[in-house]
Amino acid sequence: MGKQGNAHIVWDWNGTLFHDNDAIIGATNAAFAELDLEPITLERYRAVYCVPVPKFYERLMGRLPTDAEWRIMDETFQRYYAEHRRACELTAGVPALLAGWEAAGRSQSLLSLYGHEELVPLVRGFGIEPHFVRVDGRTGPSGGSKAEHMVRHLGAIAGVEPARVVVIGDAADDAMAARHVGAGAVLYTGGSHSRASLEEVGVPVVDSLEEAVEEAERLAA
Repeated sequence: MGKQGNAHIVWDWNGTLFHDNDAIIGATNAAFAELDLEPITLERYRAVYCVPVPKFYERLMGRLPTDAEWRIMDETFQRYYAEHRRACELTAGVPALLAGWEAAGRSQSLLSLYGHEELVPLVRGFGIEPHFVRVDGRTGPSGGSKAEHMVRHLGAIAGVEPARVVVIGDAADDAMAARHVGAGAVLYTGGSHSRASLEEVGVPVVDSLEEAVEEAERLAA
């Protein structure tokens, strides 16, 4: 095993490995309709989306949603998304990328803010679960940041040094979570954020997951 042997990727799921933009936009607009808000386009979504999600709604509504509004929107979003995710697929090339990273003697894991009980069977259904040393979805209420989940996630994986970890995701929050634990990050433009908003974060930004893996190799060297 060479110098790259103990490099580790923490993959994001929604908008990164899982190409679910259509389901996300449909679910967001279903949630907006509950409060008589105007529907949003993918371009607008990617320009203003942020985590925590109530802050995203504030950017669109001009104020934070009330607790009651947040519950209605969140429940509507989750219900619609669960129905429409069935039509979504993995991002092109994902199985080969995961297999190649593993074949090189490196490790990888999956951390998502999608609910753990929903995430695991979805990942398993695509046949890619064996490539990961750990798969963690969100436990607890939705709407928060990934940073604290990242602390627990890496803490549960033996022999992984944060300095040799690279987080690959599609959101500024992925880079924030990486920074929180002392890891590197690469952001992918195919998901929830526009390139312009990702470039403000100050980490490498790429247009394909192949490029993301190449950057991860460089950063973890």
